[in-house]
Amino acid sequence: MRGIGVDAIAEQAGTNKMTLYRHFGSKDDLIIACLRDVAAEADEIWAEFETTYPGDPMAQLHAWVREGADCVLGDPRGCDMANAAVELAESDHPARHVIEEFKNAHRHRLAQLCRDAGIAKAALLADTLWLLLEGVRVSIQSVGVEGPCAHFISIAEAVIAAFATEPAGGQSSRLPDEASIKPRQSLPPLPATT
Repeated sequence: MRGIGVDAIAEQAGTNKMTLYRHFGSKDDLIIACLRDVAAEADEIWAEFETTYPGDPMAQLHAWVREGADCVLGDPRGCDMANAAVELAESDHPARHVIEEFKNAHRHRLAQLCRDAGIAKAALLADTLWLLLEGVRVSIQSVGVEGPCAHFISIAEAVIAAFATEPAGGQSSRLPDEASIKPRQSLPPLPATT
């Protein structure tokens, strides 16, 4: 994004800069519009889960896993939102709000789906699946489709099965308050070897 100028965008779109600026006040506005289109496509996928498997949240959860695998294999360049976040490192960039809103909304939606499926530690399962999918998106870029990402579906389904068999007692499935999560300052030293 940073290395692509408006001239190149206009040429690729088969138009000119004046037309682009007439529809989008700036390159940043164009980026935001593109990211909102990506978010709308994702919302359609969620709606499709509900339509295809009405009243069956566990089937919808398995559909989410398969859709994640299809997305990764269909576009090995990764998630448009994550890629944009890497490119737009400034925390005050206007598109950052769209990215954060999207990622948080879908994380919460996945946690709710896990709760609806009767998972006792729904938030933990949702975060586990979310991080697994994000990791697969990176792995495919570095080692290709034959690497660990080839096992995404079987790993994700094993994780779901493990969480589904846990007893209902124990930790709350509520998502933790973001402010309560504190990063570790440093790792403890490794034991000395002799």
